[in-house]
Amino acid sequence: MTDTARGTSRRYGTRPTMKDVAARAGVGLKTVSRVVNGEPGVTPDTERRVQEAITSLGFRRNDSARILRKGRTASIGLVLEDLADPFYGPLNRAVEEVARRHGALLINGSSAEDPAREQELVLALCARRVDGLVIIPAGDDHRYLEPEITAGIATVFVDRPAGRIEADAVLSDNFGGARDAVAHLIAHGHRRIGFIGDQPRIHTARERLRGYHSAMAAAGLPVDDSWVSLGSTAPDRVRAATTTMLDAPTPVTAVFAGNNRVTVTAVRVLRERPRPVALVGFDDFELADLVRPAITVVAQDPAHMGRTAAGLLFRRLDGIEDPPRSTEIPTRLIARGSGEIPPSES
Repeated sequence: MTDTARGTSRRYGTRPTMKDVAARAGVGLKTVSRVVNGEPGVTPDTERRVQEAITSLGFRRNDSARILRKGRTASIGLVLEDLADPFYGPLNRAVEEVARRHGALLINGSSAEDPAREQELVLALCARRVDGLVIIPAGDDHRYLEPEITAGIATVFVDRPAGRIEADAVLSDNFGGARDAVAHLIAHGHRRIGFIGDQPRIHTARERLRGYHSAMAAAGLPVDDSWVSLGSTAPDRVRAATTTMLDAPTPVTAVFAGNNRVTVTAVRVLRERPRPVALVGFDDFELADLVRPAITVVAQDPAHMGRTAAGLLFRRLDGIEDPPRSTEIPTRLIARGSGEIPPSES
């Protein structure tokens, strides 16, 4: 595991309150409450001063106070990409375990791979005064979070880095894992290797593509444009891409699948082919060791990623003010059979 620190330090857990706004604006607490809640009885000049203080301090209304007036339990928000993806189950449990040990409540939700939904969900959690956020980002521009981070909400990104801001991140070694997968296929005699990956806007897809190209270049092997297909992981799209590569005049003899959803569809396609085709998938998945041949994979460690991210989040909340850092978690190639099939020439 490697850490890279960058950027400037911030202090977390010191978000401004209505008392701070009242002091800055030179008004009473009740006046601030009226402005924040849109109630009448405030002159335009006073409202302007309060709004200026709110903007200057980065104050955010505590929506949860309307729900719970007695006591306070620390809370952490976890924003996942897709709750149905098996990759996120162990990650979610790991974050929850760390939160529980710190006496905190975990609130999670799914962005459904939609950047607008991600922003809506994150800001809703901030409005409810969560103490910190763990985010698997769907978007690539997180400047909307800068006021929240400045106001004291500790934030750690997982699986993909933040876009256009400096923030803590816990990532898998996507480049190294992909490079190892393709090198493994090359070591078993393959020279025409296809890569089917996720949307090119996604950081992990780009890094895995980079690893694919690196391994091919290191072996002195050319890459035909028709051997690479990035896009939706929907079964129809992946099936079409796999079929095109296998039915080309000079077909690929091996496929490197960019994530578990791609791998599952590729397995179904390859089972229908008359000749065996080697397959390595990025991400392990349930039953991968039970199909025949069992599926060779590059395994990530989502539980380790979740524990690392949550641990870093709570260290931030405890007052650690180091610059934002990137932590990389190694991957592991598990050879089970499908990646060891030799080339079958047409």
